[in-house]
Amino acid sequence: MLEKIAFWLLSLPKLKQSNYYIGLNYVGLSILPLILEPINEQKASILDESAPSFPACLRRQPAHPTIIETVIFSTLMHAAENETSPANLLRCPELLAPAGHWDCAKAAVENGADAIYFGLDRFNARMRAQNFTEADLPQLMEFLHRRGVKGYVTLNTLIFPAELAEAEQYLRTIISAGVDAAIVQDIGICRLIRHLSPDFPIHASTQMTITSAAGVEFAQTIGCQLVVLARECSIKEINKIQQQIAEKNVSLPLEVFVHGALCVAYSGQCLTSESLGGRSANRGECAQACRMPYELISDGQVIDLGNQDNRKYLLSPQDLAGLDVLPELVKTGVSCLKIEGRLKSPEYVASVTRVYRQALDRAMSDLESTDQGSEDRYNLEMAFSRGLYTGWFEGINNQALVHARFGKKRGVYLGEVTQICNEQITLRLQAPLKPGDGVVFDSGHPEASEEGGRIYTIDRQGQDAILAFGRGALNFKRIHLGDRVWKTSDPELDHQVRQTYAGDTPHFQRPIDLEIYGDIGQTLGVIARDRVGHVVQVESEMLLVEAHSKPLTSDRLQEQLGRLGNTPFCLDCLTNHLNSSVMLPVSELNRIRREIVAQLETLRAQPKRWQFDSNAMLSELLPVVLDRTVASPRLLVLVRSLGQLRAALETDIQTLYCEFEDPRTYKQAVQLVRQHGKEVWVAPPRIIKPGENWILQQVRDAQADGYLVRNYDQLQFFEQTRCIGDFSLNVANALTADYLMQTFVLERVTASYDLNISQLQDLLTSASPDWFEVTIHQHMPMFHMEHCVFCAFMSDGTDYTNCGRPCEKHDVKLRDRVGTEHILTADAGCRNTVFNGKAQTGAEYFQSLVKLGVNHFRIEFVNEAPEHIKHTIECYQKLLKGEINGSQLWRSLNLQNQLGVTRGTF
Repeated sequence: MLEKIAFWLLSLPKLKQSNYYIGLNYVGLSILPLILEPINEQKASILDESAPSFPACLRRQPAHPTIIETVIFSTLMHAAENETSPANLLRCPELLAPAGHWDCAKAAVENGADAIYFGLDRFNARMRAQNFTEADLPQLMEFLHRRGVKGYVTLNTLIFPAELAEAEQYLRTIISAGVDAAIVQDIGICRLIRHLSPDFPIHASTQMTITSAAGVEFAQTIGCQLVVLARECSIKEINKIQQQIAEKNVSLPLEVFVHGALCVAYSGQCLTSESLGGRSANRGECAQACRMPYELISDGQVIDLGNQDNRKYLLSPQDLAGLDVLPELVKTGVSCLKIEGRLKSPEYVASVTRVYRQALDRAMSDLESTDQGSEDRYNLEMAFSRGLYTGWFEGINNQALVHARFGKKRGVYLGEVTQICNEQITLRLQAPLKPGDGVVFDSGHPEASEEGGRIYTIDRQGQDAILAFGRGALNFKRIHLGDRVWKTSDPELDHQVRQTYAGDTPHFQRPIDLEIYGDIGQTLGVIARDRVGHVVQVESEMLLVEAHSKPLTSDRLQEQLGRLGNTPFCLDCLTNHLNSSVMLPVSELNRIRREIVAQLETLRAQPKRWQFDSNAMLSELLPVVLDRTVASPRLLVLVRSLGQLRAALETDIQTLYCEFEDPRTYKQAVQLVRQHGKEVWVAPPRIIKPGENWILQQVRDAQADGYLVRNYDQLQFFEQTRCIGDFSLNVANALTADYLMQTFVLERVTASYDLNISQLQDLLTSASPDWFEVTIHQHMPMFHMEHCVFCAFMSDGTDYTNCGRPCEKHDVKLRDRVGTEHILTADAGCRNTVFNGKAQTGAEYFQSLVKLGVNHFRIEFVNEAPEHIKHTIECYQKLLKGEINGSQLWRSLNLQNQLGVTRGTF
């Protein structure tokens, strides 16, 4: 019977993750057979009798249970209710807060976070954060678990071949330290985790670019237990994904970002920092190129977007704030709401976490309420704000997402300057302001130094406020009528926020429930249970006696046992099962209370014991590399228009790739190529969302020779056909390459653009080199984004339904601060790509790559003219024949000498 009970317990992942099993182990599973006594109908009646997963034996309880027997039965009953009760189908999402260092971790815990996520000093997407060390893990996890908070480590970067051994050791440390989960980007690292541990939780990072049910299903196949969806998913799309994964019997919980900075590019698909600054976003070194100013160039002319507003920050979204749609997010059934900000201050973490903790609790009590209050918004704007917006939650609105006036922190908008007189500033206030607050004057040139200072006095005259500053604090010649005024500092609020996590005494208490049992002549028994499944039982050291005065009523028990100040706990529900009027000294009740706290803290502090195979080795996962043969290199050419295709067909290139904005033109392209007796492959868009499979069907209708697949939907949709994995699958190590090649029977994969020459060489020597295709010539695809620049700044429309399709009528570029004009394109899903304006080549490394066994070299074009295409192909053909070397090629074509994302990259 115990085996049956154990099997049932292990079949409930939520039960195991909630630590009910730890509580059962604590009180002793050895007496579970006592539950086979006659049924107590009163207890059994509240169980879900229809639940097939709940063994019949667990509906039984001794007619006269002891304290220990009651603990067992009560725990199992709670587990069954949590697993099967329809009332619990819509649960409060976990609130997940960022922690860049210890103070941030404490700020999150003391303001109501259910979990925190943090990075170590390697392999995380915020390498500029202070981060934690491996040595910090035991102390950090004990602190978090004592407070009922989970801790997730971020390993959300690509891992290069030479780093796999170090990553393996990192994982061993993380798993052994009892970390609650790892947030992972790299497919190979997911495989490595599963090889080391069959049950350590893996969360698929937003860096995996999952936007659909197919992506969630893929994450499950590589061992993930949770998926962080791309920020670009709307509430409608989240609901659709939930519906589709339920239909496929995929039971992975979903997590979404609810607040913080919005990357304009899809996470995991941004190559801008690397291309422009040599810092890889896929390696945690984002240079925030999206926050820089750009000029809009259409058909060779600069578009005037309003000089007064200085609308040059064309790629800088406002910050995400899901506060206004919180009830709708809860209704989607997402399991976790995540706050961005591992580079932010403890004050930011505390303030934002507190706002969302309180808002989430309100939402769970009334899901129809939409009232979030102006104070919440004020606190969020003062914490950090480039402007707050619901992002993509309510769908696409290209007129609202990016205001383009600035790309840095502002704060709370106060109003415009209406008068400047006698070194005083007059404005009509739109938000609270008091002496001591700091303000900045926005003249529409955020890239320049701005005037600002602290308020000395405020003279209110009706709706106007006259502001005075300290002597010499401002240069009034640099302040103008009409300047916008922003409140950037509120010392009083900052002090209040710091107090929420100051000192060692717990500020945020988490609820526990108590059940009281006993009778005259017996000991008083108290079962205590927290909300993550820990359960303890404490008995009095003296027997209960009949009460002649002051009996142990529910109110008296609540008062005495609820005195939990200076502890991590607060008493929520007390259930009194005392059968008669009894009494116990107050001193004994106090001892019981202290013992409950001590036992719960001890139980919580126990590290998670994940299954761990100490004998498992990385080498067992690596593919076998056969003897290498000298390669016979081939050139493959990717074109992006019919005109370019016709030019390429005039050369002797035998295999062509087509990536067109309109997939309907692929049929014509295929016919054209086949008339020349050559091979043609076509490429679907890089992103597919729910309801967009019609695009893939159009691509397949062209009946090309094969498909250049870019995402998880396409791996599934084009299964059983010839496929090549493109660079967007982020193949950076042999573990990832091996999984994709073997699972999806791909002909080859494109090496990640994040690899430098030595890293690419490592990849080629750690797996069969004929698995890989190397892009040797291209305009680097920097930003790939849901945000449509064409719609936002060349129309008054909000999306493709009303924008007038300027993308089909104009040649558009974005000019950066150094004068480079980067190419802007749109695809069939109206998603934009910004290509580096200067093409780059890795021709200098061609011969060394051939010696390593590379057979396939790709040349990509974006907007080149036909004659330029033919000349470029001719130069590369000479390179293959040995008629010129790589240096001669890149100099003759005036190309940037790099392959991959930085000069050091190739």
